[in-house]
Amino acid sequence: MSDYMIYQKAKAEIEERRKNALLEADGRNEIARSESEEIRRIDDELTKTGMLIFKTAVEGGDIAPVRERNKALQARRRELLVSLGYPEDYTEVKYSCKECSDTGVVGTRYCNCLKEIMIRERIAASAMGRLIEVQSFDNFDLSHYSYDPKVAEKMKMILAMAKGYVRDFATKKGNLLLIGPTGTGKTHISTAIARELIHQGYNVIYDSTQNIISDFESDRFRSGYGREESKSEKYLDCPLLIIDDLGTEFSNQFTLATIYNLLNTRQNKGLATVISTNLSPDELARKYEDRIYSRIIGSGTKILPFEGKDKRVTK
Repeated sequence: MSDYMIYQKAKAEIEERRKNALLEADGRNEIARSESEEIRRIDDELTKTGMLIFKTAVEGGDIAPVRERNKALQARRRELLVSLGYPEDYTEVKYSCKECSDTGVVGTRYCNCLKEIMIRERIAASAMGRLIEVQSFDNFDLSHYSYDPKVAEKMKMILAMAKGYVRDFATKKGNLLLIGPTGTGKTHISTAIARELIHQGYNVIYDSTQNIISDFESDRFRSGYGREESKSEKYLDCPLLIIDDLGTEFSNQFTLATIYNLLNTRQNKGLATVISTNLSPDELARKYEDRIYSRIIGSGTKILPFEGKDKRVTK
């Protein structure tokens, strides 16, 4: 899902909130007017005084007496609501966000409520599920590596480099290769990177190599049939793509061509890619042809070599 689509979806949700708030207020007003003839008469007069204030102001007249009458009517209306057993603000519009009145905008900036919806949509679009809610830099447990001071120091360095990658992402959109045995923290670190950048407003896509290839394959075989939305385009355009478990996919001509096209296109567009793999550099070189290998491990790619025991086993 593109940034524009995410914004449109968030905007539609905000507009729906505002519409519902207005409808609910209209409903409460109807209840109040049906229970009090005086409230109904006051509402009619308030409508007229509002128009009178506008007309008087345009003609250059004194609007103070009209304003005072308006305030008196509103005060009496509140008294009547309380006498009916309702709060004095019963018929007012109850927006879910008081800062922007459910418009999504405060002045010239997006309201925090709109930003929160966009973050939620980016998390949903990232395909990371609950991982992004429970894995962060803050809960990456370095004590797991304390059994070996050298390993602990290397993992401390990797954590610092990952944080630095996020910190500098706006100006240095480079690539990362997270490489090392199963269960050493690669998924946790890549999830934490995604989490931080999504909250900064970036569109991040996270998926396994096999799922990514499956989407490209699906697009290939549906080509020319209908106008169905592309499944693979998102991988070519998102600011950050995280490819999990590179090397576990079934290798054939289509797979290799897809991986090359994906990495090459993103490189040419200057888009960042984070890859995690359980394969060693030598195993990567044997599995992939030179043109792919050079894009996985080539210039501009920082390599984070994970070490340690499998957390899932030791737990």
